[in-house]
Amino acid sequence: MTHKYEIIIYWSDDDQVFVAEVPELPGCAAHGDTPDSALAACQQAIDLWLEVAKENGREIPVPKGRRLGLA
Repeated sequence: MTHKYEIIIYWSDDDQVFVAEVPELPGCAAHGDTPDSALAACQQAIDLWLEVAKENGREIPVPKGRRLGLA
């Protein structure tokens, strides 16, 4: 499933992989050898994050639907 949460993908020199993070879902991130593989893994991570949040009665953030501001 494709989600509407913003995903930020960047290269990690320390880990030598592309990292995909979801700022709206705390702790939700994944990595891959390519940006596409990081994105695919991140979509799975979002699915799991939402599933666990529902199981634990945690509030599910509504996707902002716009670019988040970066500091």
